[in-house]
Amino acid sequence: MEHPSLSVQLYTLREAVQEDLGGTLARLSRIGFEQVEPYGFPDLEGLGESLTSAGLVAPTGHAHYLGEDDTELHRVFASAKALNIGLAIDPYVVAERWVSEADIRETAEQLNAAAAVAAEYGVEVGYHNHAHELETQIDGRTAFEFFADLLNPEVRLEVDTYWVTVGGHDPIEILARLGDRVAAIHVKDGPATKETKDQVAVGQGSLPVRDILAAAPQALRVIELDDSRGDRFAAVADSYAWLVNEGLV
Repeated sequence: MEHPSLSVQLYTLREAVQEDLGGTLARLSRIGFEQVEPYGFPDLEGLGESLTSAGLVAPTGHAHYLGEDDTELHRVFASAKALNIGLAIDPYVVAERWVSEADIRETAEQLNAAAAVAAEYGVEVGYHNHAHELETQIDGRTAFEFFADLLNPEVRLEVDTYWVTVGGHDPIEILARLGDRVAAIHVKDGPATKETKDQVAVGQGSLPVRDILAAAPQALRVIELDDSRGDRFAAVADSYAWLVNEGLV
């Protein structure tokens, strides 16, 4: 059975990816995945060939490019085009850049400018949050939502619903307010602490996963664990099985 709304962030399996990229992707394919979300994709050697061999595609991918010069922007988006990654997501801007309105505006301007370069390659851009973008308030709103309102319409968001919760906000409400701008969500579970090892397979924690997914029906669901006390490959397989068996993808 195909599940086109389901993917997995390869950072979850970073040690296996570095040791044996092709074997890791083949194993994900055997679990049932048809899509993955690579991290650092411009520098992941052999990614294109390994995706093809495993019968996988990467509709989204992570790469750091905000604040980089034009040469690096072109390198990132040319790589995205070559890999058929339609949405290139910058996954992290340091917490210090989410305190002042001026800094947030500058980050939004950088992302809007990157979108213009990416468009030359037929690629879209987006941003992925952690907790700190939700912990700061600007004009009575989270810094993340303030930031979203500064983005051009073609710029997308990938909402990490776990880190929204850690940041002190209800991910269901955040998703509802951000609306169709949300192209993808990171689906995680656990007790919503800052300790990444507390994360568990989806369906085995305390987050209201079913309601979270219902709040963003248009979004690609991307399984991720930043870390875990157990085997992360097993957690990915368990997450996949739970989401499929519950009819959530």
